Amino acid sequence: MPRFEPFSGLRYSLSHISSLDDVVCPPYDVIADEERSRLMARSPANVVRLELPRAEDGDDPYLAAAKLLDAWRDGGILHRDRVPAFYGYRMTYPDEFGAPRSTVGVIGALGLEPPGEGILPHEQTTPKARSDRLQLLRATRANLSPIWCLSPTAGLTDLLGSSHHPHPAERTSCDDGVCHELWPITDRHEVDDIAHAVGSSPVLIADGHHRYETALAFQAEERGATSGRPGDHDLVMSLVVELAEGELTVGAIHRLLSGLPDGFDLASALEPWFELAPTAAVDASIGRRMVEAGALAVVTPAGTWLAEPRATTAEAATHDLDSSRLDVALAGLPRHQLDFQHGWDLCAAAVAGGHAQAAVLLRPAAVGQIAAIAHGGVRMPPKTTFFWPKPRTGLVVRELID
Repeated sequence: MPRFEPFSGLRYSLSHISSLDDVVCPPYDVIADEERSRLMARSPANVVRLELPRAEDGDDPYLAAAKLLDAWRDGGILHRDRVPAFYGYRMTYPDEFGAPRSTVGVIGALGLEPPGEGILPHEQTTPKARSDRLQLLRATRANLSPIWCLSPTAGLTDLLGSSHHPHPAERTSCDDGVCHELWPITDRHEVDDIAHAVGSSPVLIADGHHRYETALAFQAEERGATSGRPGDHDLVMSLVVELAEGELTVGAIHRLLSGLPDGFDLASALEPWFELAPTAAVDASIGRRMVEAGALAVVTPAGTWLAEPRATTAEAATHDLDSSRLDVALAGLPRHQLDFQHGWDLCAAAVAGGHAQAAVLLRPAAVGQIAAIAHGGVRMPPKTTFFWPKPRTGLVVRELID
């Protein structure tokens, strides 16, 4: 069963910044170059400078990030909590229909172990992202952002309810319609109850597979260098949320295609695998149309189609998922570039602006599907699930102290 421990977090000193909104950022993998520039302009202490270093930050961007982290600690911009704590975390936001929703979880240090028993991954990863995160972890020796895990333990949410902590410790950041709140939990009985609840069942990695595999690789390096002595390298900072429909909003990650031959008829090429029916242009109703038709959506400059998988496609797919069904069809296309994008509007804009030849919109996986596939010991194709909202990077950092 998983090990889950409190730690002394590194947090921004409110006396040294104007607002938490100015210094936190989204996870690295959803930050485009334009947003990175906007975040950096907000404050010289914005954590994006650590989370997503660039070559212009220095000859070695990862070393530059490490030096900056040291400077912020030494200068008092960041302070270390004196008492080890779990950190309650709440995200409050409207759903797609405007109704209020919230996701409540707890941040702690999760024990590292090979995936399979106490830790269950559900999605494959790509090598490039793992390499980038490993170089950053080596240099900074810090978990800058938490991975996101799901626990099937009923009642975990109740242990973190607002009745226990009605006033988070001035750790609030609201951006993009989402309010993020964090508060330390240091009461010995509460800490014990939370550790027992998380440790009583295997946890499922919802988001952060790259960072988890990076932490495993770093653990192996450190064990080799320290003759196997235990240490902070044996754990990784994690946000754990109860595995319940009411606590989660799961979206799809769509596909953008480019690099196909000029004049290539994508709709005709997909016909052997999908039954295509023309539909109205993409707008906010496309998700509903897809669900009602049991179909994906293909968006090109020539038009938009609903693509219902044929029986042969379902048989050939490795999972009952749109990502797996689409993989079957894409394997037969001419050489092309495949990019990933969340948000139907961003995909439609990419096609309209000529940045992609086509987009294929997918339906999201259900929470039950994610859990069932993980417990079955296999993984979904890369970039199948998009958990939203994303926890903010920078509200708490976990140091790996020698």
